[in-house]
Amino acid sequence: MQVAVDDPIIRITALRKSFGAHEVLKGIDLSVGRGEVVTIIGKSGSGKSTLLRCVNGLEPFDEGSLMVQGKQLLFDNAVAMRALRQRVGMIFQSFNLFPHLTVGRNIMLAPTLLTAKTKAQAAEQARMLLARVGLSEKFDAMPDQLSGGQQQRVAIARALAMEPAVLLCDEITSALDPELVGEVLKVVELLAEEGMTLVMVTHEMNFARKVADRVIFMHQGRVHEIGRPEQLFGAPQTPELRQFLSSLQ
Repeated sequence: MQVAVDDPIIRITALRKSFGAHEVLKGIDLSVGRGEVVTIIGKSGSGKSTLLRCVNGLEPFDEGSLMVQGKQLLFDNAVAMRALRQRVGMIFQSFNLFPHLTVGRNIMLAPTLLTAKTKAQAAEQARMLLARVGLSEKFDAMPDQLSGGQQQRVAIARALAMEPAVLLCDEITSALDPELVGEVLKVVELLAEEGMTLVMVTHEMNFARKVADRVIFMHQGRVHEIGRPEQLFGAPQTPELRQFLSSLQ
């Protein structure tokens, strides 16, 4: 199931991925437009996270093609893969901050290693990004001094430090206590308003309904339904999506 997108920033064609004998992605076709917010919903095991990991180059796929900003994803080309990872940021369920580095240095690390930024430039950028995620006073704090929600906001700032064209979010609130979920989603909502291209795997249906341009329902390794939030949530077309939505109530 494919929806035409003008000038796609991500173009996925006939993508297949297996782990041993288990086929996890069964021919995914998907395009994501520049500045679009796409949320991916579905049961555990439907292939959502594997799809994101393929887009970021973390997981090699078996068949099909994947292009980001018009460039083909090539696993056997280290230079191309490094360039891809600079264009595609990813935020995971677990925050993965380096515990021995301050918040500021966590954000500065990749830009100073992988780009031409000086430490002074990277520090200035880190302070600006911390202000953007509402943590301007935490530059010198250690990760273990922060709440889970604050750590995830630092992880967002760290991903933004590489100035990615696309930001992938994989269940970024699922490890958080319920009262901390809102502060992280508020940051993501602001990024969406600023025009960031976002592809999010999420269980937060209200957020998907409010912020997404399109919602994808994955089922058994396929894009089962795709459409605007009011279509998918208001008038699901298949029994599988109806059952999934009713199980959440």
